[in-house]
Amino acid sequence: RERDRQMKRCVIFGGGQIGDPEQIKNLVRQEDYLICADSGYRHCVQLGFSPQLVLGDFDSYAGVVQSDCELLRYPIEKDDTDTMLALREGLRRGCDTFYLYGATGGARLDHTLGNVSILLYLDSLGKKAEIVDDYSEMQIVSKDEVSIEDKYPFFSLLNITGCARGITIRDAKYPLDGAEIT
Repeated sequence: RERDRQMKRCVIFGGGQIGDPEQIKNLVRQEDYLICADSGYRHCVQLGFSPQLVLGDFDSYAGVVQSDCELLRYPIEKDDTDTMLALREGLRRGCDTFYLYGATGGARLDHTLGNVSILLYLDSLGKKAEIVDDYSEMQIVSKDEVSIEDKYPFFSLLNITGCARGITIRDAKYPLDGAEIT
């Protein structure tokens, strides 16, 4: 996480499920740039945070947005999801590292998968990103070596773009050495 300290972090709150607000609350830093995508504003405020930017088509949040937040409204019929619009704004504002909370769960599997595709997009730009929910932390690993901390009793490696070669897993129940995952 040393690299995170040198980069401008962006936290995007989506309207998906957050079942353990304290977990998320403990991950947000004072210096993070907070963007709420539509009803993600509700999560952000309930956690006690004041976002810098609230945006979306507001088809899922019709309440009042505090006056000290920048507000961007978009039409309901558009090419990007509200979360993708939030990501593009974070990039435009110089953010390098992205954390998406409230980006999974609920009845909208299409939104969850769309948010996973955001991780792929950011990886293609050389940006670091994670989706964190009550059960997992998801990230794309395309070029780097990754060390998973002892705090996780389980982990999964899934290939979503082709064939990953040279996979090595040490100090786990099922070690690998130079394996391929298709």
